[in-house]
Amino acid sequence: QVQLVESGGGLVQAGGSLRLSCAASGRTFSRYKMGWFRQAPGKERELVASIRWSDGIAYYGDSVKGRFTISRDNAKNTVFLQMNSLKPEDTAVYYCAARILLSTTWTDWGQGTQVTVSS
Repeated sequence: QVQLVESGGGLVQAGGSLRLSCAASGRTFSRYKMGWFRQAPGKERELVASIRWSDGIAYYGDSVKGRFTISRDNAKNTVFLQMNSLKPEDTAVYYCAARILLSTTWTDWGQGTQVTVSS
């Protein structure tokens, strides 16, 4: 069973940085894609960034391109989201998620971590 545990959220001023971590266990993730989603109050959950575990190819949502970087540490089975130049509109609960490459369904989710950006 896949387990995803996020950490690293918190309160930061606009323009600041945070790094989120997602510790993954329970599978060999070489055939998985990992993603970071976020959900703000009253809004739908959106995909922020994703990465293919095998080769590190990444995708970014338009709202975070050039500010956020997703990466993974194979030895530690951990995925990171480095968030720079944070804006108040980045405030949300951030979730780590996983899916098998050949599937379009994100099947495994972490519990979420709150990121709050003050203006």
